Parts: sequence; C-alpha cells; structure tokens
Amino acid sequence: MNNITETLINIALKEDGVLNDITTKHFVPKDKKASAVLIINKPGILCGIDIFIKVFKMIDKKCKVSLKKKDGSLVKSGDEVLHIEGPAWTILSGERTALNFLQYMSGIATMTNQIVSSVNNNKAKIYDTRKTTPCYRELAKYAVKCGGGANHRMGLQDMVLIKDNHLKLIKNLAYEIAKFRKKHKNILIEIECENKNEVKQALNVKSDVIMLDNMSLENMKKMIKFIRKSSTKEYKPEIEISGGLTPKTAKVFSKLDVDRISIGMITHSSVALDISLEITIK
Repeated sequence: MNNITETLINIALKEDGVLNDITTKHFVPKDKKASAVLIINKPGILCGIDIFIKVFKMIDKKCKVSLKKKDGSLVKSGDEVLHIEGPAWTILSGERTALNFLQYMSGIATMTNQIVSSVNNNKAKIYDTRKTTPCYRELAKYAVKCGGGANHRMGLQDMVLIKDNHLKLIKNLAYEIAKFRKKHKNILIEIECENKNEVKQALNVKSDVIMLDNMSLENMKKMIKFIRKSSTKEYKPEIEISGGLTPKTAKVFSKLDVDRISIGMITHSSVALDISLEITIK
C-alpha cells in the first residue's frame, strides 16, 4: 500500500470523525469485543479489500481478519468475503469509511467487467480515461484492471495526447513532433481526430495511436478502413475510439477493427456495489 492510499485513508477517517464517534463512545462499552462478517448483497467484482482491512488496522492494530475472497473475485449475493474480530468500537466506527472505499472500487471493477464481457473481443481492449474523482485515480485505475480493463495514461506526464484544443495552438505539428521525438524516443504519441483531415495529419506524422473521437458509426468505419489501408509493415498505428461511449455502444463499436475503446463512464459514473458489514452474535 503506497503513501497516497494511506493519506486518503487518514483523510477519510478524519472526515468521518471516526475517533469522535459519539454514538459508539456513549452506548458501547470501551472494552467490548465484537466480530463481524462482510457480506455481498449484489453480484459483481470485488475490489479494494486490502484497503478495507487497512482502514481497521489503522484505527486499531488489534483487529484480526480472516479473508475468504480476494480482489478480482467474481462474487454473488450472500457470499461472505471476510470475518473481522476486534474492539467493538473499532468495527462500528470504521465500518462506513471502509465500506465507502470497497463499494466504490468494486463498483468500478464491476462495470468494467460487464463491458469487457459484453464486448467479448480479444483484440479491442477497454481502456479507462482521466475522468476520475480527484486524488482517487490510483484506486479507480486499479479497480479497472481488477475488472479486466486496461489503463490509459495515469497522468499528463505519461504520454503525449494531442487533442483538439492543442491542435488549435500548434502551428506546425510535423515539426513539433519531429523535434519531440529527437528528445523522447520511447514516449508514445497519440492524436485525437474528429474528421478525415485530422486523420490524414496524424498519419503523416506517424502518430503511434490515432483516436477517433465523437464520430458516427459510419464515419468511424470509413476512417478505420482509411487508416488500415494507409498502414505499412513499418508503420501500423493503433486505433482508439472514444467520445461518450456507453456499455451498449461499446458492444457495437467493438465489432470494428480497432485496438482500444476508451470509456470515461467506468470511472465517473459507476454505481457502488452493495456490500454490508454485519455484527455476528455468538
């Protein structure tokens, strides 16, 4: 677990007022011990279990956990994921914070998996985007991988992605790319294209990835055919499609000859997976 994750947990615990839980402090004896079971209420892909456990361990190291399911597991309603034992106040006070992380990440993993499964295409991979909750990107992108998807760039430093607003401000694209490649030979360059002229430009500068953005199905078919026809043994760019794609449209577009399908909604619009922590009475 990296420092960013620990920082997020600390912030979340403080936000939730875990150490000042007046309900538990006043109504549950301080020395009371308890045990609880983590139960799946709706089927999906489990993700974030290590963070779930870490929340309780950061509150009180005395908590003991018996794990039954791991990240990436396909879970169904009624499945027991883990058992936890420790001070009752720790379990009661940390419950919501821990579940928030787990449900959020499992929701992303589940939606990603649903799309990957519906596409059922060995060539076209489902990619995430940078449309993530600020500071939660590493968690979100990890969840995408747990769901069977692939990660686009983590941040702006990872690769070149020249979008429409960049193109408006670049006077000589070929010159600038040539100059960049002299200094950075191993960094991928991707260019976003919305029409044939931009696709031609991307081909001329030998963009590593050509993104077809916000195009109709018919135009996309034409552009894919054009790119493949323009490719050679020495230069064959990957083709990515993007722009408001949904699980339904992704299935349609996946039938095309493309390499990447990027979908922002898997990280910005996934629904939290229904999971609960129940105190067990002995």
